[in-house]
Amino acid sequence: MATFNLNVVAPNGQILDKEVEFVVLPSDDGELGILANHAPLIAGLQPGVMRYTEDGKVNKISVCGGFVEVVNNKVSVLASTAEKPEKIDVDRAMAAKERAQKRLQDKNPDVNLLRAEMALKRAVARLQTVGKL
Repeated sequence: MATFNLNVVAPNGQILDKEVEFVVLPSDDGELGILANHAPLIAGLQPGVMRYTEDGKVNKISVCGGFVEVVNNKVSVLASTAEKPEKIDVDRAMAAKERAQKRLQDKNPDVNLLRAEMALKRAVARLQTVGKL
């Protein structure tokens, strides 16, 4: 199968730079699948799990926001945050998920609901990346 370059960068540095066969990203309009020779595009990213296939094996990275650019067989992901499974603290992600759910359920007028929803999405993405959801 044809390959292309996948480069993932977050504020804490480069997360990934590999030749891959396939990428699926959580875009603003739903999941976005990319194969070699894909048409050029730019899209926004939502919190979720990015999956990529390297040597026939599917790998995952948790991404939260940012953009993806596809041009000339290169996929560049500029993420607000991006974490490989081995970097995710499962206990911390579970606690963050529970906190966000509680804030959303309490319906306290002092709670920023958008911020709580985003915290929940980030926590769920992390837990899905490590296979805990």
